[in-house]
Amino acid sequence: MKENNYSFIDGQNLYMGINEENWKLDLKKFRIYLKDKYKVEKAFYFLGYLSDENSDLYTFLQSCGYIVIFREHSSGMNGGKKGNVDTDIVFEMMKSNFDNEEMDKIILVSGDGDYYKTVKYLIEKEKFKKILFPNSKFASSLYNKIDNKYRLPIKFLRNKVEYKKNK
Repeated sequence: MKENNYSFIDGQNLYMGINEENWKLDLKKFRIYLKDKYKVEKAFYFLGYLSDENSDLYTFLQSCGYIVIFREHSSGMNGGKKGNVDTDIVFEMMKSNFDNEEMDKIILVSGDGDYYKTVKYLIEKEKFKKILFPNSKFASSLYNKIDNKYRLPIKFLRNKVEYKKNK
């Protein structure tokens, strides 16, 4: 049977975590890795807010196969606040779990402890595959309570997904 898994990526958490580790993630290689290793058919990439300055990034993410989702803010915000996407990601994971009969399991990319209860629930329901931590130093200690088979620091994938400038 062919797997049909979804990934949910906290874009800010991913960027900041990898940056803290002093290397750059190749987003195209990472998308291919998710598809090949975890059979991710849909990769949702959540960002804090829409900014014209970053339109090249949004276009690039889409060209790599990510579904880019922006955090909704009131019109008075204009990007002045950190885009907290946590509740949006939890909502979309649960919505996919309940509404999509074709989705098998979820892969989460974040170290934020705000997702712990959702991850724990999805594991109990056998709908969770893996959490990939952008930075093991900032991964919430709550995740130490779940089995190691569900956890993986992205640094262990570095040789597969690191951005290398062409010489």
